[in-house]
Amino acid sequence: MINAKTALGSKPVSAEYLKRHLLHQGVYLERIRGDRALHEALTVGADPLHLALAFNLSHTAAIRNATIAHLLDDQSDGPL
Repeated sequence: MINAKTALGSKPVSAEYLKRHLLHQGVYLERIRGDRALHEALTVGADPLHLALAFNLSHTAAIRNATIAHLLDDQSDGPL
């Protein structure tokens, strides 16, 4: 994401900018982060260690995301 201040440079927008503009739309940063972690688990495999390292998650959060990914993957393999 860019804004008028960062458009000409290489620095990202601030966390405050994201909070202010995303929350105004009803979007929460932690929800986006959680979605990205779950997407990673579904895409590259539900390895809790990989998730913990890639997203700086606690072991319980990494295991929870891996478990959810396994459940979603199992549902998608079921009969139609």
